[in-house]
Amino acid sequence: MISANVSAGSTPEARIASRLRNSGDVNNSEHSVVHGTGPTRTYTNIHHSRVHRHGEVNPGEGSIIGTKRGVV
Repeated sequence: MISANVSAGSTPEARIASRLRNSGDVNNSEHSVVHGTGPTRTYTNIHHSRVHRHGEVNPGEGSIIGTKRGVV
């Protein structure tokens, strides 16, 4: 027996639209480009090479003696 995992209440059109959306990091990219149309389209999110961070600074885990990494 073959079973399909279908979300309750979603239409086939909604499931297709969900699969075809851009899954990249659009909010933090400099450019977002769509190549093609229809179900074979692809998305390219362009992030220029630069140092930047998203969110709070992560100090990392401590060393084996308990000091923070990068701190002399």
